Amino acid sequence: MTTTNTFGIVFYLKKQKQKKGKAPIYARITIDGRRVEISIKKDIDVENWSKGKGMAKGKGEEIRALNTFLEQIRSRMVECYQQLQLKKQLITAVAVKNKFLGIEEKEHSLMSLFDFHNEQMKNVLEWGTMKNYYTTKNYFQLYLKETLHISDIYLSQLSYMFIVGYEKFMKEYTPLQPKKPCGQNTIMKHIERLRKVINLAIKNEWLDRDPFQKFQPTFLKTHRHFLTSNELASIEEKVFKSQRLQHVKDVFIFSCYTGLAYIDVYELTPDNLFLGDDGEFWINTFRHKTDIQVKVPILPQAMEILKKYKNYSKVVESGKLLPVYSNQILNNYLKEIADFCGIEKSLTFHIARHTFATTVTLTNGVPIETVSKMLGHTSIKTTQIYAKVIEQKVSEDMRILRNKMAEKK
Repeated sequence: MTTTNTFGIVFYLKKQKQKKGKAPIYARITIDGRRVEISIKKDIDVENWSKGKGMAKGKGEEIRALNTFLEQIRSRMVECYQQLQLKKQLITAVAVKNKFLGIEEKEHSLMSLFDFHNEQMKNVLEWGTMKNYYTTKNYFQLYLKETLHISDIYLSQLSYMFIVGYEKFMKEYTPLQPKKPCGQNTIMKHIERLRKVINLAIKNEWLDRDPFQKFQPTFLKTHRHFLTSNELASIEEKVFKSQRLQHVKDVFIFSCYTGLAYIDVYELTPDNLFLGDDGEFWINTFRHKTDIQVKVPILPQAMEILKKYKNYSKVVESGKLLPVYSNQILNNYLKEIADFCGIEKSLTFHIARHTFATTVTLTNGVPIETVSKMLGHTSIKTTQIYAKVIEQKVSEDMRILRNKMAEKK
């Protein structure tokens, strides 16, 4: 626990409570600019009080006794402050006041902080995001149990070494259940969620320092998987006898030609369609993830799919544009589709969005600024990740350059 920057005690009169020329004396405790007040249950004639010295003025026995009493109060408050320091407890003006009054202040712990955060955010964040916070809490609980051999830890005990220790634990931890250990980026995501929870504690003044101050997260660069033009064509040309696989295939292809994420496709209704100034139909929606408006011209391949389901009874009844399953079921069906089409990549719905960014748009010469706008990215740096992985685009650009140089020669 770091030493607080400022600590002061001042006695003053609360003149708004003055009666018959006498006013009650209060003590004001100030720590790091935050203050609380305590009534010391004494009053004095206003004319006998020195505002500058914060004490009674005069030479009578009663005045001397009162000033002695005030010094005793001050000494006791300083003692409370020092006790909090020695015990490395959270030091605030409220904590000193409570200790002076004999009120036991319950210190917040990491697990109780997670519970507080999750209760506060359960109606604010999406279920998928909340599920991640529950998972993060479980992993930290496991770290406390397996490594530190405790069930919980006070917020004041959190430190840089605690975070580094958690990172080491997660890298070495092998789940009992048959699933893959967490990778580096997943571990960093858990630590990022802890940081957000800790920031909540700092805002609520349950913690007076940031244990993340010296910690630098290290993310590994990941490769964005996408379908090549041949792989995309193999899925487009495949006709499935199974209605469910055909539905999933159509919705997936629709996303490949619009760049919309699963949840954004799922929420599409006829109200999201409009006729643009160019005489073509567009999609107008807001990204569920960021609430950023996205307008995408509908390419012929996507329009054919919309026409196909325009009068489909189940789609009409749902008020949607397409027959969309749950994300989990949809991804399971996509694995079957990949097998049927001879695609060795682990096919997930999000690959459709990557395919739109790479194979459908950037590879075909659509400017990166336009692609970024259609994807609803808040920064073009995010879109540039796709541009870096397209060897075909690089080859095409260099071919154009060769031709220009040849013409000059």
